[in-house]
Amino acid sequence: MAEPGVETRTRSSVITARAAASFEPVGRSVATARAFVRDTLQGWGHSEIVDDAVVLTSELVTNAVVHAGTAAEVLCLRGDDGVRIEVADRYPEREIPLQQPRTMGSPDRENGRGLLLCAALATRWGVDYSPTRKHVWFHIDLPERPVGTRSAGPVLPDPLLPLADSRVRVAVVQIDGPGAITAWNEDAEELFGYGSEQVTGKPLGDLAAWPHTPGIGTGLAEALRLSRWEGSYGIRCADGRVVPVYASHLRVRDAQGEPSTVCLLVREHERAVLQTPQRPAAGETGGESRGTAADPFEVFIGSPAPDDLDGLLQRTVERARDMLDGDSAFLLLATDDETELEVRATTGLPSARQRFARVPVETGASRYGSARMPAVHEDLAAVPGAVPLLEGTGMRSVVTVPLKVEGRLTGSLGVAAESANRYSNEEALRLQFAADRIALAVESARLGELERLRRGSLSFLVEASDLLAGTLDRDQTLALMAQMTVPTLATWCAVYTIADQASDPYLSYVLHEDEDLIDGLKALLVSISPPDPVPTPGARVWTAPGDAAHRAALTASMRELGGHGSPVSSGINTVLSTAAAVGGETVVLPLVARNRVIGMLTLGKPTDDHFRQEILELAEDLSRRAALALDNARLYSERMAISRSLQRSLLPPGLPDIPGVEVDVIYRAAGEGNEVGGDFYDLFPIRDGSYGFAIGDVCGTGPEAAAVTGLARHALRLLAREGFGGPAVLERLNAAILDEGARSRFLTLLYGELRPQEDGSAVLKVVCAGHPLPLRLSQDGTVRPAADPQPLLGVMDDLELYEQTVTLDPGDVLLCVTDGVTERREGTRMLGDDGLTEVLRSCTGLTAGAITSRVLRAVERFAQEPASDDMAILALRIPEPHRA
Repeated sequence: MAEPGVETRTRSSVITARAAASFEPVGRSVATARAFVRDTLQGWGHSEIVDDAVVLTSELVTNAVVHAGTAAEVLCLRGDDGVRIEVADRYPEREIPLQQPRTMGSPDRENGRGLLLCAALATRWGVDYSPTRKHVWFHIDLPERPVGTRSAGPVLPDPLLPLADSRVRVAVVQIDGPGAITAWNEDAEELFGYGSEQVTGKPLGDLAAWPHTPGIGTGLAEALRLSRWEGSYGIRCADGRVVPVYASHLRVRDAQGEPSTVCLLVREHERAVLQTPQRPAAGETGGESRGTAADPFEVFIGSPAPDDLDGLLQRTVERARDMLDGDSAFLLLATDDETELEVRATTGLPSARQRFARVPVETGASRYGSARMPAVHEDLAAVPGAVPLLEGTGMRSVVTVPLKVEGRLTGSLGVAAESANRYSNEEALRLQFAADRIALAVESARLGELERLRRGSLSFLVEASDLLAGTLDRDQTLALMAQMTVPTLATWCAVYTIADQASDPYLSYVLHEDEDLIDGLKALLVSISPPDPVPTPGARVWTAPGDAAHRAALTASMRELGGHGSPVSSGINTVLSTAAAVGGETVVLPLVARNRVIGMLTLGKPTDDHFRQEILELAEDLSRRAALALDNARLYSERMAISRSLQRSLLPPGLPDIPGVEVDVIYRAAGEGNEVGGDFYDLFPIRDGSYGFAIGDVCGTGPEAAAVTGLARHALRLLAREGFGGPAVLERLNAAILDEGARSRFLTLLYGELRPQEDGSAVLKVVCAGHPLPLRLSQDGTVRPAADPQPLLGVMDDLELYEQTVTLDPGDVLLCVTDGVTERREGTRMLGDDGLTEVLRSCTGLTAGAITSRVLRAVERFAQEPASDDMAILALRIPEPHRA
């Protein structure tokens, strides 16, 4: 152990570089100081001492800004023999610590731990006091290495060298600024099965098995923007498999200043090819003054946790594996109810298969069957199933210890080896000590991630609710449900709908993040029975798609191998890709609305992937909102169908052919069609050679107006065919409307009887009860009203109506409209009777169909806004005789 010194500088040392920074007395300054020291030493090329220096700086700056509450000044000096770092604060009144190396306290105590670490890790260290401030400094010698060697390790016997394949392949992939692949070497083609032309220009995220978690920013895109990054993830190969890889990323820039990222990738078990060497122990560097080497994991737990939980957990398992010289390591976090553990980080195991898998906390009656106690399994072959996470991995011995905070189980840390009898209680104690030191940092990072996830989930649900509330179309609602879940919550999604309790679930929508796989996925789901519509809330696992895909892939492979075709034909590739797409965890969430199961939302992951509990909870919240939106869309569609059917029943099914008369009608209902309009028209035969016509407008819309409309149209036909004249027909209709009592509505109506004459003219008898007056267009372009106004119907008991006779000569036109035409507005302007007269005057010589079209076009062009009232336009024209 190094003793504290008294000199502030080594006089023989030449200062070759200097860097300084000041930090305010706030908590975030500790992390900023760590980053400053790390960046400085890496910039100087001394990465082998970065860990020690960062640990010591973190402790000393914490003492200054957290415990002392003063600003801290950090000075880094590089000499020819090592690196010296000084931390100064402005709180000199504290007592001067006595030099008592044998009684410096426990490592678990907060006070004095910084000086204890200095004694353990630094070559020399000391404390200098002045009237205004206090300096704590430490000096770390640089390890000796041969000239031209950046870093070096000891000579090892052949059996201790890292294991690799006979032909080590290093994939070199270059990523441009936006994240697209620009270079892909031959080793990458061999490892992953894609040719360079297949991946160039595509985002690396399309191939990388990187988890999508809403609200948490850590991901592949962020890792590609870092100056350096090392770690493990998976690459989806051309055959659908996910290959675990170890990657080293380096951010570079070209001569034009454009940044890109160079990624070196090897298989996970060959990680030693790329992995940065661990810091050598003190005894290996030749620094005798460093004393006894500190435990590598103890050095790590003295350093700060990364900003993201995944980085901290991955760093933890890697250091734990190295500390116990294991072949693999894993870390699981406990659920809130402490009944299950969720795999969050692994090394040396198929991480893609294990990530987010869940295992019970209690797996047996003995203490070794509980994750709450340390356990050592000398040979897993003797106790199969003792550690479910390691089944099928080839691991024989394992040591596991709990992570606890204030007596509460927060996780479990384990290290495993391929050989039996590797671990004993001594290793369990070392691992437990490390777990105790890291547990609080892990729990703090977990709570931070959970808070970010909850905020992201809230934002996600708010956006989802807005989107779902913005449509009442059933098909669009189904599409939104799938698009919101893929890829944010799942890799693929399927929505089943149930029309009624007697119907079977129907596959209504399928979506996969890779559009090329949608057809194969849909075909697979159609070929199997749908999930049972269980109303129990929450997600339940559904294994049928994965089992069916596995059987299909096996059958296709056997058929291909038994035939004469190539085993890598496109047909089998499609089957294998589909199998890989649904090979992971699949869950079903019921869509329950108004106490009825109206469908199921199915979410799936690719091969061996699992859902994390927070994602399932978020999906459950989304399914409740989506179910209500889907049911609202169903109710709206039913109401629309009823409304349209009722609207059609209030209009005549067709127009009769009247000899010697051209007839054309245009009807436009305002709005989206969800309300039955009050406008109606009719044209029907009364007796031989006589026809009745009507156009009317009932006050209001909806069922009450529809009732009056239906009453008027059918009463008109019945009374006219009984031989009543126009006034008698309308008087009896008026009495029938008044008999409706509170449900009655007043009605404006134009009714007439038309009889074509042998000379080519037509005689009309017209009664206009409160309706816009009909207009007659003569051959000479004259337009004049064809009737006088009379009282409307449904207001007074005693009506005295009369009919007027109009003769239409060849070439004359009778135009009848509802008030939706004459009351068309644009600001304070209104089309009115005069405007309609001008439009009709320009229609001289046109056919009946051309006249109605011109009137409609004039009404639509009169204002920019769409019409807010229903419109009916009826034109009767007497054609001119054909000349020989």
